[in-house]
Amino acid sequence: MQTRRPAIGVFDSGVGGLTVLKELVALIPEADYIYFGDTARLPYGSKSVETVARFAIGAVHYLERHGAEMLVIACNTATALALDQIKAAAHVPVVGVVEPGAERAARASQAKRVVVIGTEATVSSHAYRKALDARGVEAREKACPLFVPLVEEGWVDHPVTEQVARIYLEQAFADGFQSADVLVLGCTHYPLIKPLLHRITPERVSIVDSAESTANAVRQQLSVTPPPSKPGAERRQPSRLKFFATDSVEKFRRLGSMFLGRAIEDVQHVDLKE
Repeated sequence: MQTRRPAIGVFDSGVGGLTVLKELVALIPEADYIYFGDTARLPYGSKSVETVARFAIGAVHYLERHGAEMLVIACNTATALALDQIKAAAHVPVVGVVEPGAERAARASQAKRVVVIGTEATVSSHAYRKALDARGVEAREKACPLFVPLVEEGWVDHPVTEQVARIYLEQAFADGFQSADVLVLGCTHYPLIKPLLHRITPERVSIVDSAESTANAVRQQLSVTPPPSKPGAERRQPSRLKFFATDSVEKFRRLGSMFLGRAIEDVQHVDLKE
C-alpha cells in the first residue's frame, strides 16, 4: 500500500464549506484535503431530511472512494438534519460543524446565554439550541437569510450589509437576551463578514466561528485516532487540495477563491446519479 499523508474529505452543499477547509489547512497543514461541493443541488435548506441525507451520503461515499480517511460535514444544514444518517453510512470518522461550535460557545459564555445566527433551515432544525441546551446554555437562534446572497455578491464590507447586520443583531439580542455574551456564526458563509460583525456587536460579546471550532475538533480527533499513514511521510510538503463540484467548475473557481482566500485551479466536475 502506497504511503501517504492523512486525507480528509470535506463536504458542503456549495462553496461556503471552503471557510472550514481554509481553517483546516491553516491548523492541520500536514494533511491533504478532498473537497466536494454539491453545487448543482443546492440549496439543501428547502429539501426534506430524507433528500438531504441521500444527497450527503452519496457525496461522502464519493469522497471515501477518493481516499478520504476522515469526513468533515461542513454544511450546517446537512449536519443539522442528517448527521446521524451520514455517520451510520460512512466507513470512516465523521465530524459535523454544529457540536464543535456549540461546545466552544458553551465554554466561552459566562452568562450562559448565547445568540446563534444561521440560515432558515439551520435555525428551523434547532440543532444549535439543542446542543447548547445539553450544555446548560440558553440559546436564541436568529435566521439571517440575506447574509448568504450579500456575501456571494462580494458585499462583505458594504454599508448595506452592515445595516442588515445591525437590524438582525438588534432583534437577536433584544427581549431578555441583552445579557448574551457569545454570538455563534452558524453558517459557513458568515466568517467572511466576521470583521463587520466584530465592529457592530457589543464589546462583551465574543464571536464563535463554527469553521474554526470544527477545525480544532478535527485536530483533536486526529491526535486520538489518526488516519492510517506512516510517521514522517511527506510531512513537510504543503497540503494538497482536490476539488469536486456537481455544477459549473468556472463558477466554483470564481466564487470559491473568495471563501478559501486563495486561487482555486483544478476543479473536477462530478455527475452523481440519483
